[in-house]
Amino acid sequence: HTVSPSLQGNAHRIHFLENFKVVLEMQDPATGVKLQPQRLVITTIPHAITGEDIVAWLADRFQIDAQEARSFGSMLVALGYIYPIQDHKRLVVKPDASLYRFQTPYFWPTQQWPVEDTDYAIYLAKRNIRKKGILELHEQEQYNRLHKWMNHKWDFIVMQAKEQYRAAKERKKPDRVVFDCQERAYWVVHRPPMIFTQQSIMRPRVKSSVSIGALVKYCATYKGHDPFLSKCLPSNPWLTDDVTYWALNMPNVEIPTKMRVERWTFSFGELLSDPRGRDDFRLFLKKEFSGENLAFWEGCEDLKWGTAATMKEKAEQIYKTFLARGAPRWINIDGKTMEITVKGLKHPHRYVLDAAQTHIYMLMKKDSYGRYLKSPVFKETMKKAVCPEEHKFSDSQLEQNARNRRPSLSPIIIRQQEQEQKAKMAASAPVDITQVMSKLSKQDFQINTYRHIFDIFGNACFKI
Repeated sequence: HTVSPSLQGNAHRIHFLENFKVVLEMQDPATGVKLQPQRLVITTIPHAITGEDIVAWLADRFQIDAQEARSFGSMLVALGYIYPIQDHKRLVVKPDASLYRFQTPYFWPTQQWPVEDTDYAIYLAKRNIRKKGILELHEQEQYNRLHKWMNHKWDFIVMQAKEQYRAAKERKKPDRVVFDCQERAYWVVHRPPMIFTQQSIMRPRVKSSVSIGALVKYCATYKGHDPFLSKCLPSNPWLTDDVTYWALNMPNVEIPTKMRVERWTFSFGELLSDPRGRDDFRLFLKKEFSGENLAFWEGCEDLKWGTAATMKEKAEQIYKTFLARGAPRWINIDGKTMEITVKGLKHPHRYVLDAAQTHIYMLMKKDSYGRYLKSPVFKETMKKAVCPEEHKFSDSQLEQNARNRRPSLSPIIIRQQEQEQKAKMAASAPVDITQVMSKLSKQDFQINTYRHIFDIFGNACFKI
């Protein structure tokens, strides 16, 4: 079906309006993203924000995970509401200390200014004057093309560029740098460098027959496990209002179903994505005395998707537990990966342990995963797995189920339950005596200090 231009225009306006509201909310002094001046080389950039603050704010505001928040933030950058200060060519949000600023409303897409080649030519001519003829490759190509095409009015373009350049020199340096970044970000959005298009065109492709074959294989593998394409056992809760299917497939159920255990054999990623599968795999690794590999992988996942406030503390704890010399649960990684990881931990961020995590993941996938599928642990789990019989409800029973229907738990409650579960697991984990003693010694020092102050104060009062 085709959509009329008027409807398309309304959809675009609604889309821009929603983004407009979000950006205004992000700039709220009380509840928005934290703005602060940042030092860039020898210039102080006012009202700068970091990529990790953008992702954290969006995740908290919309109750979404960090990956989705990062995608949303990248969309705002790609549309031109936010712009990067350092890597201006990459219109994405990096979840680290990279600097960004909110674009001035004059350049927002909601203004719907017509993007004219004449304006772009003036901008390139101005940059050519400021850079003394040294432009970036894509800018030089566009400059030459526009010069040739607009040769009849190039004198006017150069005159406008000189006037704007002269006016910019009268501003203070921080204001001049900010305006230059704003203007450059606007043109990167509306006149993107052709090099990225060329790289996309030249990227190696897979033959259609190979990709179609892989898609058919995937569909054949997962068809029986799709509740909308195959029968749900014992019954489909969306049709019968019976929640037995969900109860049997809870994240940490004691005895899983046979179909659930079968999915673990599809790929190593399927096994790790299932909390019950990880528990089973953890038991196997414990018997092989290599449980630290999975514990390290889970720690890296917690660092990636956890809160920004505890990020630095978690990274240091993971390093002390798994990577430091003489660590209690030391893991074996190569020297190059260790060098990259140690260097990155000087300025920790969510993805600082990616290289080490990937190394351990591939080690478990190539070595431990195959042995696990052949192990008595997996065979015993498969033997105990339940295969529920199909429920056949009469019309009166279906009506009764509908009357007993209850609303599902909200994501906030589910998240609270997960945090409580993590707290219980942390409480049952082995305790580091040295850390406990150091904390107790600090507390004793504080208590003794307070007692000394109270004694002095009491003696003074007694003398008075």
